[in-house]
Amino acid sequence: MSTKQDSLLSNSKAVRSLESLQHRGEFIERHIGPDQAGIQSMLDELGLESLDRLIEKTVPAAIALNRALDLPAAMNEETALAKLKAMAGSNQSSRSFIGLGYYDTYTPNVILRNVLENPGWYTAYTPYQPEISQGRLESLLNYQQMVLDLTAMELANASLLDEATAAAEGMALAKRVSKNRNANKFFVDAGCFPQTIDVIKTRAENFGFELVIGGFDQVDKSELFGAIFQYPSMLGDVTDLSEAVEQLHSHKAIAIVAADLMSLTLLKPPGEMGADVVLGSTQRFGVPMGYGGPHAAYFATRDDYKRAVPGRIIGVSKDARDKQAYRMALQTREQHIRREKANSNICTAQVLLANIAAFYAMYHGPTGLRRIASRIHRLTQILAIGLQSKGIKLDNETYFDTLTLAVSEDEAMQIVERAGAANINLRLDRIASHQTIGVSLDECTSEAEIAALWQVIIGKESASLSVAYIDKQIETGAVGSVVPTKLERKTAYMTHPVFNRFHSETDMMRYLKRLENKDISLTHSMIALGSCTMKLNAAAEMIPVTWPDFSKPHPFTPVDQMQGYQKMIQELEHMLEEITGFDAVSMQPNSGAQGEYAGLLAIRKYLDGSGETQRNICLIPTSAHGTNPASAQMIGMKVVLVACDDDGNIDIADLRSKAEEHSEALAALMITYPSTHGVYEEAVKDICQVIHDLGGQVYMDGANLNAQVGVAKPAEIGADVSHVNLHKTFCIPHGGGGPG
Repeated sequence: MSTKQDSLLSNSKAVRSLESLQHRGEFIERHIGPDQAGIQSMLDELGLESLDRLIEKTVPAAIALNRALDLPAAMNEETALAKLKAMAGSNQSSRSFIGLGYYDTYTPNVILRNVLENPGWYTAYTPYQPEISQGRLESLLNYQQMVLDLTAMELANASLLDEATAAAEGMALAKRVSKNRNANKFFVDAGCFPQTIDVIKTRAENFGFELVIGGFDQVDKSELFGAIFQYPSMLGDVTDLSEAVEQLHSHKAIAIVAADLMSLTLLKPPGEMGADVVLGSTQRFGVPMGYGGPHAAYFATRDDYKRAVPGRIIGVSKDARDKQAYRMALQTREQHIRREKANSNICTAQVLLANIAAFYAMYHGPTGLRRIASRIHRLTQILAIGLQSKGIKLDNETYFDTLTLAVSEDEAMQIVERAGAANINLRLDRIASHQTIGVSLDECTSEAEIAALWQVIIGKESASLSVAYIDKQIETGAVGSVVPTKLERKTAYMTHPVFNRFHSETDMMRYLKRLENKDISLTHSMIALGSCTMKLNAAAEMIPVTWPDFSKPHPFTPVDQMQGYQKMIQELEHMLEEITGFDAVSMQPNSGAQGEYAGLLAIRKYLDGSGETQRNICLIPTSAHGTNPASAQMIGMKVVLVACDDDGNIDIADLRSKAEEHSEALAALMITYPSTHGVYEEAVKDICQVIHDLGGQVYMDGANLNAQVGVAKPAEIGADVSHVNLHKTFCIPHGGGGPG
């Protein structure tokens, strides 16, 4: 036997069990850069014998966990992916025609492969340093131009979190800029999406605004500082909003329109009706529904209001050599500079998804987008004509892609039963005094699905209907248009060469690569800027994102059809509870900024429920991230700053002084732990106790939770509420500025 064979045999004899060959720690070894030699070298430099000793000297003994987390055994990548695949397979593959701002869409493969699945795009950081971000900045400028053209507005930002929170931001802008200074009422048209109304309700309550929800003809316009309308409406109506806008302007109020971006390729844009703000979702521009997100919201307004706009704006500038360059513009509006005086608490938005939407628009161009929208509308009209021919009444006479059917209770139940048997989800709702069924079509709707919808809604009588026959009637003019001529789009859009150049896959691929090559991402080097960047977004973590069983479901799919998603969410909740020590976890907030808002709102409601409504003071260290004071003021709290010492730690004497000064009104302290400058402050438990002794609550910003996992638990340190940033601790990619 050779020496090499002897060595191999000897090594195999050294392995004591099959368990040790499972290599359950493989993921960690590949995830964490330093090998044992590198770790030992660093320990030697520090004069320490082990990592445990390093933790002992770094983490205060008062908060050290000193016990293992009660979590399931580690898995290697293959096992974890197999488990996720089984969960995904437990989701029922139904076809949803629910709408409400979420629609099935095709992600062009050239964009899927070269952007969404490309670490050169998804691992990049927020473009605070424009010198290493020119590719993303150019794409975001294209995104803004796409939004401007389709909405016919003057200025757009580089995305917000989702349509509902964008609507709430629109309301806040309206209050800031409205000349009707004494007005405190905001009107919400009943035709807005329900989730939008819910978010506006929450935000309005904490701003102290009075909401009026209903029909515009029933409200006193002189009492309004602003109003929002859905275009087309939740029911599908396409309505001329020009008169409503004029009435608002006559009372110095702001007109906001939440518009379907795809519909604006065919319909008169809100900007041409005089709207002051136009907002909505870009989800149907190639971004999968993903059971609710993430998706990029758009936000457009007048140039006069640019300093009141939330979120990031990309502008054109010049570099040191006097060449054209891109950068983030008007940053003095934002939380990282203005803090509690900022327009919004939003920091990270949805840049990766905004870029996908922009590339989708560029790949199809204005002609392609109009063709897609026209096909959606044609299929909707064919569906409607077939239904009406069999006696089904529509609640909406005009429409783009959505029909609302007026049916009896018995008919509704029969339709729902047939839909369930056909694996189809429809929208069941009650409007005023009668039952309705809602149907929304999308880019992926087929002729066969129209026939299936007829069968589900009508039953056996649908057999005599023909898609081809009705289509011919429309084509020959035997059936007229359902959109009034005055509401048809007459103006050109997306005329810039960038939207008319990259329609072949090769051209698009090369353009994407040119932009990618202008940026630094984790494919080039680590990004030593802020705590916001995980140093690896493992491929295994990204792979399930595009699996159809995870990416296709509509967020309002009945829960019993989403057993895989429910199991995954519940298991994750339990693991997060164990990691953090908290009793419950909400998976709802869509970013760190919204997590802060939700957490502070939980504190606000807890105090109100305890009869301590006078508590409205929020103590915040001067070293805190800008979102902290911005979030506190959005809840209606008054920010009181706490000094820090020369090392950046909280000045406990100043904290105690401020807390005692405001003891009767003290609501909360917001802290980041480890602190923003990366240090475990020794006195953190004492800091929390000062607040608790005076009846306040402690909010812990979880931006740096990755430095606590397995070492300490926020709840045991003294935190009452915390949020966890997924792109920091749990490896969601930063995407050049979102999702987060």
